[in-house]
Amino acid sequence: MEVCGQERQHHAAAEAAKANMPEEEDIGRVAAVFKAISEPSRLKILFALRQGEMCVYHIVEAVGGTQSAVSHQLRILRDARMIKARRDGQNIVYSLADEHVVAVLELVCTHLNCKI
Repeated sequence: MEVCGQERQHHAAAEAAKANMPEEEDIGRVAAVFKAISEPSRLKILFALRQGEMCVYHIVEAVGGTQSAVSHQLRILRDARMIKARRDGQNIVYSLADEHVVAVLELVCTHLNCKI
């Protein structure tokens, strides 16, 4: 029984998709990253950290909000492995985890034709 006019092509694409589907655990990890960056204040933090590492005080200056709220968002981004932190004397300094984070941000902005 043919379901659509492109049965052969669509069936082949569906079989390839099934064969190349990431493991459920990996799907969950990818979904967690998208969930972490889907909140606007966290996305602002990522864009701010594209300029270089910063302490919480200067991240607050760049993105607005309160230190408490920004610290909370930083923890979520850190748990999602989007940012990393290091101690510098009494301060914790934050930066993007690696160049892949920048690539994701740039790719989405290119797709949407937005200025970054």
